[in-house]
Amino acid sequence: MSSLPAALGARKSSILQSLIVTLLLGVFIPARAASDEKGQLFDGPGGKLYYEVIGAGDASPLVLVNGGPGFDHTYLHTSLVWDALAKKRRIVFYDQRGNGRSAALKPGQSCTLADQIDDLEALRAHLGFDKMELLGSSWGGYLAMAYSARHADHVAHLILVDSAAPKFSDTIFLFDQVFPETTEREASGAFAREFGDKAADDAQIREYLSMIFYSPEKRDAFLKQIGPGAYTKEVNQAVTRDLARFDLTPEIRKFRFPALVITGRYDMNVAPLVAYRIHKEIPGSRFVVFEKSSHLPFTEEPEAFTRTMEEFLAAK
Repeated sequence: MSSLPAALGARKSSILQSLIVTLLLGVFIPARAASDEKGQLFDGPGGKLYYEVIGAGDASPLVLVNGGPGFDHTYLHTSLVWDALAKKRRIVFYDQRGNGRSAALKPGQSCTLADQIDDLEALRAHLGFDKMELLGSSWGGYLAMAYSARHADHVAHLILVDSAAPKFSDTIFLFDQVFPETTEREASGAFAREFGDKAADDAQIREYLSMIFYSPEKRDAFLKQIGPGAYTKEVNQAVTRDLARFDLTPEIRKFRFPALVITGRYDMNVAPLVAYRIHKEIPGSRFVVFEKSSHLPFTEEPEAFTRTMEEFLAAK
């Protein structure tokens, strides 16, 4: 967590460099036993991929693409939104290549944006979905945009939640401007983290968590549900290094399916300006701001988030 790919080196400070690896909350996983997961493995293009399906119904299935890169899906289970939406449709969680319960990367194995797109397409085909609703959060938003650019015919609706910018390095972080005292404390542990000090890593996690919630009460409730999880450094480095080659802006201008761009008003991890710019580039997209949320509106405002999703997914 304390080391970042060179592709993202154009940050204003080492503080932001150490935080960008958490382009969503992937460092944290719910503190529940692995046996509680009820997913399956299938043979993806680069090895075994893990997925889990909840819910039932005739509505188009919703596939969730979590943040990272380098983390798994399990923090999403801290939100009740998916259970509510699962009353009408199947909800699919999955672990991206090299992460979580999916197969670890083999020495020298490729892990590029194209690989991530191919894995998501393989998951869709494996599940037999002709069309799917696609939701990407943070880094997952970038992957969802890239997948949609390649496989628009399989996307019914696209939902981007506090997504990274179409040009990944244009993602705006506000931590040091809004929380100077917190980022200063975080920076003070950089030396210890460089040498594998777990206590320093855990302290950074706590500092980071304090900056991605609007509500202290929601933050504290979340902290009670999660524990430190594994971060796959080589996945983060391989993917973000590859992302430096791309700017998806010309591609998202071609989208013709319904798109919803969501941001938390107080997101310090991806400034709301990023979401607004994405909205302006996608023709006919809808822009929604959750006024009492930071980076995780589905956790901070679950009822409003559910209503927004149901209304959007019902639209043609």
